[in-house]
Amino acid sequence: MSKGVQAVRGMNDILPEESPVWAQVEATARAVFEEYGYREIRMPIVEKTELFVRSIGEVTDVVEKEMYTFEDRSGDSLTLRPEGTAGCVRAGMSHGLFHNQVQRLWYQGPMFRHERPQKGRYRQFHQMGVEAYGLEGPDIDAEMLLLTARLFKRLGLGHLRLKLNSLGNPEARQAYRKKLVDYFGQYRDRLDEDSLRRLETNPLRILDSKNPDLADIIKQAPSILDHLDEASAAHFDTLKARLDDQGLAYEVDPRLVRGLDYYSRTVFEWTTDRLGAQDAVCSGGRYDFLVSQLGGKHVPAVGWALGMERLIALLSLAEAPPRRDVEPHVYLAMMGEAAEREGWKLAESLRDQVADLRLTAHCGGGSFKSQLKKADRSGAAIALILGESEVGARRIGVKPLRSGEEQFEADWSALPGLLHDRIQHNGE
Repeated sequence: MSKGVQAVRGMNDILPEESPVWAQVEATARAVFEEYGYREIRMPIVEKTELFVRSIGEVTDVVEKEMYTFEDRSGDSLTLRPEGTAGCVRAGMSHGLFHNQVQRLWYQGPMFRHERPQKGRYRQFHQMGVEAYGLEGPDIDAEMLLLTARLFKRLGLGHLRLKLNSLGNPEARQAYRKKLVDYFGQYRDRLDEDSLRRLETNPLRILDSKNPDLADIIKQAPSILDHLDEASAAHFDTLKARLDDQGLAYEVDPRLVRGLDYYSRTVFEWTTDRLGAQDAVCSGGRYDFLVSQLGGKHVPAVGWALGMERLIALLSLAEAPPRRDVEPHVYLAMMGEAAEREGWKLAESLRDQVADLRLTAHCGGGSFKSQLKKADRSGAAIALILGESEVGARRIGVKPLRSGEEQFEADWSALPGLLHDRIQHNGE
C-alpha cells in the first residue's frame, strides 16, 4: 500500500489465508493443555508499570529498553504487557487463586516489546504460556516438559532440541554472581558495551551474549552447576532422571540463563536450527519467589512461554504443516427475487439442521454463470442452484464442483441428510 495510513512498524497483520493455521495450532494446544488438566486464564493487555519493574527486574533489557510505557489521564504509569507471567501472578494474587491451592493455568495473546523488527521477532508478538503454582517438586517441571513435547509431536514437529540448566536458589546464585564478576572483570578490555553494563547489574546475562568475540571467554567461565546448593542439585538430578525414564532427550547447558530476573532453579529452552539466529521457540523455568517478591506468600511456580510467530514459521517448513479447512462446503446461487427470498430462508434452515455446515449464500446478483464461477473460486465442494421454477417445485439443483459427478436435482426436504452425508464422507 503506497498511500494512506500505514501499519505501525513491527506490528503485523495476520491475513485470512494465514489465520487458519493459527487457529489449528491454538485448537491443538488447547486440547493438549486440557488433557493435562490446565485451565485457561485471560489477563489484561495493560498493567501498571511497577508490576513489570518489580517482577522482570529494573536492570533487564526488557524494562530498560523495550517496554511500551505511557501515562494515562489519571497520571498513572501503565505498560503494554511485554510477557505474560507477571500478569498471571498478579491475577492469581488479586483473586485469591494461590491460597492453599494448586493451579495449572494457560493463556495466549499479544505481547509488546520495542525491539528491532526481524524475522521471528516483532514489536507486537503472540505468546502461549503454561504455568503451574503451588508445586515445588521436580515432578511438575517434568510434566511441563512432557506436555510441551506432546504438543510439538501433535503438531508434527520432531526436530526441536531441549536445553536444561539450573540456576540454584537465590543465595547460591548470589555467590555465583560474585564469581562471575571476578572472572569477567579480568577481561574488561574485551567486553562489549552491553557486557560491561551487565557486569555491574546482572553478570549472568553475559553468558547469554551472542557476540562471537566473547565466545571463548564465556566458554571458560565458571559453571553454575558447580556452585549449586544441595537442594537445587538434588532437584535437578531428579528432574533429569524423570526425563530419562520417559525417554525425553535433553542437553544440559550450563550457559543457559534466561533474560528475566525472576527465574530460579530449573530453566529450559526448546530450540531449532531452522530459523536462523532466532533459535529459541519455547522457553521457561521455575520462579518460586515471584509471588512473594510481589507481596504475596511463598508460592512455588514453574512455567513456559512459546512464541507463536516462530512456531508458525517453523510449521511452514514442515513436510505436512497442520491445516484447518475453512472453505465453504456449499455455495448457494440464486436467481430472481423469489429465489433470493426463499433461498435465504433455506440457507438459515440448513445451518440449523446440519451441524458444522459451512454455507456461503451468494450476494450481489449476477447471472448463474458468474455466480458459479464465484462458487468455484470459493473452494466449495457443492453449488446449490435455485431459480424461480425450483422455488415453486421445492426442488434445487445440486452441482458437485470437485468430484466430477453430474449435476442433479433434489427436494429441499432431502438436503439436510444429503449435505450431512457429504460432510461426513469428507472426514469432517
